[in-house]
Amino acid sequence: MPRLQDQVAVVTGAAQGLGEAIARRLAAEGCRGIVISDLNFHKAETLAAELSATADVSAVPIRANVADAEDAAAMMNCAVDNFGTLDLLVANAGILKAGDITEIDAKDWKSVIDVNLYGYFLCAQAAARIMKDRRTGNIIQINSKSGKKGSFRNSAYAASKFGGIGLTQSIALDLAAYNIRVNAVCPGNLLDGTLWQDSLYEQYAKTQGLTTEEVRRKYESQVPLGRGCTYEDVCNVVVFLASSESNYMTGQALNVTGGQEMR
Repeated sequence: MPRLQDQVAVVTGAAQGLGEAIARRLAAEGCRGIVISDLNFHKAETLAAELSATADVSAVPIRANVADAEDAAAMMNCAVDNFGTLDLLVANAGILKAGDITEIDAKDWKSVIDVNLYGYFLCAQAAARIMKDRRTGNIIQINSKSGKKGSFRNSAYAASKFGGIGLTQSIALDLAAYNIRVNAVCPGNLLDGTLWQDSLYEQYAKTQGLTTEEVRRKYESQVPLGRGCTYEDVCNVVVFLASSESNYMTGQALNVTGGQEMR
């Protein structure tokens, strides 16, 4: 029996990268309906069509900005309108803009908070309003090891992720009486992932005065298990938290860091 048999899920930031990997894994684990949410509607539409054609799942794309309250509500309503219910929200959408505290533009700093923290709040709020009536549900935030320890020249991202863990714990307390569980996953560095390949190597090379090759070696050397985090590593924990195997867990922030973070 698939571990997520017949669940209906919304995944934000799902058109590419880790979000895409999560959506694919949810389909493989038995979800019957998935809302593929992303600002890039073309990619969301392409992925939804592929999943619907090749997996035993119906996937629906939607263009949405997680930092907009109306869009957040529309995502959750999309699940109910198309599949009759909402079992799972995976709040994956996020951005990163690095820079020394004396140099980073204040608007860039705020934009990270708007997407990563405020956007998570809006999506969790919209999902909870639906789940409370059903007295069951599951919310999973994709957080980061930067939610556990400050990040060099990366204050906006770390602040958003520290806040995300506090928000996860607080929402978990609010919703426990309704049998709604709320947890976070804190991945290590996804060194082969889209965000790193498309942005972070270049950003960190610039802000840290290194070559991109030196950036990779630096971050690999910090991991006791000696490698970067993979999409599969993260998806394994997401599925566990989304399944009945974790029914006695809420308010947790689980590290997937190869031993780099142990708190």
